[in-house]
Amino acid sequence: KKVLRKMPAAWELARRSEVHAKGMVLPGTLFEELGFNYIGPIDGHDMNALVTTLGNMRHLPGPQFLHVVTQKGKGYAPAEADPIKWHGPGPYDPASGTLIKEKTAGPTYSQVFGEWLCDMAELDSRFVGITPAMREGSGLVEFEKRFPERYFDVAIAEQHAVTLAAGLACDGMRPVVAIYSTFLQRGYDQLIHDVALQRLPVVFAIDRAGLVGGDGATHQGVFDLTFLRCVPNLVVMAPADENECRQMLYTGFHMTTPAVVRYPRGTG
Repeated sequence: KKVLRKMPAAWELARRSEVHAKGMVLPGTLFEELGFNYIGPIDGHDMNALVTTLGNMRHLPGPQFLHVVTQKGKGYAPAEADPIKWHGPGPYDPASGTLIKEKTAGPTYSQVFGEWLCDMAELDSRFVGITPAMREGSGLVEFEKRFPERYFDVAIAEQHAVTLAAGLACDGMRPVVAIYSTFLQRGYDQLIHDVALQRLPVVFAIDRAGLVGGDGATHQGVFDLTFLRCVPNLVVMAPADENECRQMLYTGFHMTTPAVVRYPRGTG
């Protein structure tokens, strides 16, 4: 840099050569094209390397992109072996890795929804289920196994989940979007413009509505009633028990306009 700084043409050639050389061996080409200086990937569990790298990056000009690779549950064998089970485990015995299960008298609302989902899919070939990466939490595991061609997991892309449902509804399908209350906030624009204003028959099965206890502050479903009731062409329903939950989902599915069924975390 010190030698070439006085020769702009040579400096630019060297800079581009560096970018292309990195692009051949590292996955950062996209970020370089967007104007970032891509660094990594590095081991996110190597604290010394991580601190050193961050220290070096502080002195680099322009926007930086650090790619850090980590393993979910790192350092705790049970969590490393089953990251899905340990995503939000609640109380557990750290010595044995045994989860302390709550004593429940009935099925969870998520299970009630999952059973209804499979029952409806048996009756109507237009039925499709959509989730933004919440298959286990929203109760879609059995549905995916039995109807894989009608199951869509769009990953953590709530906006896309809602717009995908709108597109499918436009073409005659009957989509159900299974989503946590707190995550529907991310798809609010699409809910209004792509579904509600178009009066499309999309059912939103909103899990974790209300207070969620162990799921934590980020998952409190305390805003959906407020931000949904002001949306035109949208029916919002809240069941008092498991039976009402199924009946409301069934009613929403047979409506010609969008419908929401919000239900809490835990058992009925």
